[in-house]
Amino acid sequence: LAALERQIFDFLGFQWAPILGNFLQIIVVILGLFGTIQFRPRYIVVYTVWTALWVTWNVFIICFYLEVGGLSKETDLMTFNISMHRSWWREHGPGCVRRVVRPSAPGILDDYSYVSVTGCIIDFQYLEVIHSAIQILLSLIGFVYACYVISIFMEEEDSFDFIGGLDTYSYRQPPQEHVELKPLKPVGKVL
Repeated sequence: LAALERQIFDFLGFQWAPILGNFLQIIVVILGLFGTIQFRPRYIVVYTVWTALWVTWNVFIICFYLEVGGLSKETDLMTFNISMHRSWWREHGPGCVRRVVRPSAPGILDDYSYVSVTGCIIDFQYLEVIHSAIQILLSLIGFVYACYVISIFMEEEDSFDFIGGLDTYSYRQPPQEHVELKPLKPVGKVL
């Protein structure tokens, strides 16, 4: 649900890189849940690998919005340099007052306008960081749970034993070199 909520706000801001990441997160979470319900450890392994990548992506987003290591939140990196859109929270955060100012200079297209935002309770970059931190926390919980489920599934696979076992000998009899196979029912004529 947290990834779906984040997906909606990234769509509103036309941020294509996070939209793609959120979409993959939603698909892999569904795959992981399906693997848990259907007892398919491979699907859960895919979820755990993706979770490590998802945590890395969210750490990058935190570094991006906090401008760590030469990253700048003013670049069009999150939109793949396709558009000039930014985070939806930049203009619509809690307490923000948005004011549109039309350019009055000649030669400037009327479609472009300057947006002035004032009075925000929390700056947009901190809201994005909070979203990423929540995703990291949920992912780490999911990772631990997925590792636990995988260990249970693998333990059940190893301990499974058919009636009478698959062994050619039991603990009461010494191992035999040749095993005599006998039919369960007498063989009769087939009509």
